[in-house]
Amino acid sequence: MSTLFKTVAENLLYVLSFLLIIFAMFVIAYVVEKAAKKKFGDTERVLTTRKVAVCGVFSAIAAVLMLLEIPLFFAPAFYKLDLSELPILIGSFAFGPVAGVMMEFVKIVLKLFIKGTSTAFVGELANFAVGCSFIMPASVYYLFHKNKKGALVSCVIGTVIITIFGTLFNAVYLLPTFAKLFGMPLEAIIEMGTAVNKFSGSSVTSFVIACVAPLNLIKGAVNSLVTLLVYKKVSPIIKEGHVKASASVKISTED
Repeated sequence: MSTLFKTVAENLLYVLSFLLIIFAMFVIAYVVEKAAKKKFGDTERVLTTRKVAVCGVFSAIAAVLMLLEIPLFFAPAFYKLDLSELPILIGSFAFGPVAGVMMEFVKIVLKLFIKGTSTAFVGELANFAVGCSFIMPASVYYLFHKNKKGALVSCVIGTVIITIFGTLFNAVYLLPTFAKLFGMPLEAIIEMGTAVNKFSGSSVTSFVIACVAPLNLIKGAVNSLVTLLVYKKVSPIIKEGHVKASASVKISTED
């Protein structure tokens, strides 16, 4: 625990920028979800007590899945595949984008308390931001199109955006920041990619196209596929208590 707080103190500016990104994601998700509720005449709060409780469970599952990393043959060792977006995507389909962002945030916090950080929070920021780039577009589209076709299109949109955003985010921000925080030349990181992937080349652009883009494409596709297979089966269980609670509130109001 003391090591974690020490790392925060040493990288305070970076942590503050991390928190700013988290806040921005929450605001965007909230504005969009409120607009959707207004359109459909839904007067329920964005986050209810039960939603928060269920999201907490999903976040815990996601944190565990985040620890189960799968190395990839085409990328350096610090790039690994995990399926932590799976429970979050399912929860986002059930409860909306605000819940999705909250689950992403709680997942990262739980992971930090369990394992700490070995990347000066660079890896955690990457996971959160890239995860949100997948969860938010998918859940926002599904918010307006709650059917099988909508779920499929949502997953396609999320997968495309996570691939594009994740690639650009690494090239423009994460890789330079990682190199700066660890006091190593950017070229050294690129060489790590070239060592395992001949298509990585000698530039940041070729590196992210060969190593980062496939990672995010696979991540989005796998999480989407599993979600499409299981969501309709588990959504009644997830929503059962939520629907009952909403009905009770409505009846009480009418009385």
